[in-house]
Amino acid sequence: MYLKNMKKICVVLVLASFFTLVASCGSTQETVDIPDITDVEREAFSQVEGDTISIANEETEYEIIIIEPGFNYWLRSVARPEGYYGQSFLENRNLLMVMEWNYRVLQPNQFDPNLYELQVDYQHGIDYGYEVNYKLYNYFIYFQRKYRQRLGPFLPRI
Repeated sequence: MYLKNMKKICVVLVLASFFTLVASCGSTQETVDIPDITDVEREAFSQVEGDTISIANEETEYEIIIIEPGFNYWLRSVARPEGYYGQSFLENRNLLMVMEWNYRVLQPNQFDPNLYELQVDYQHGIDYGYEVNYKLYNYFIYFQRKYRQRLGPFLPRI
């Protein structure tokens, strides 16, 4: 009798755990509350003409092309100026955000595939130069603020 009751309890616990897990795995496509969106940012976010920014480090032969309406305007008018952050800070943050970005690209059923289309090939230990790191970091901040996403443990602040 005791063994039968234990089996029932185990089955009930397993089922309860399963349903709790399913319930807690709700949609991760929810947006994040981003504080302090300025009027200048709203203007940048509302632009519809495509900006194309090519970020290249000719010394290391690395290039990033960003096609995002409003990003160039946002970079010039909202982002912190070049030199504000150190290169190691930018590299560390970029590494975290690239890992999360690439994870989301590989999970199109869980994350909006219209937001996360292509993987970013950014590897630890490669010196991409300051400009590439600066613009990639700022694109991630712009992206998170515009689309109300969060690519890591840090709030996307200016």
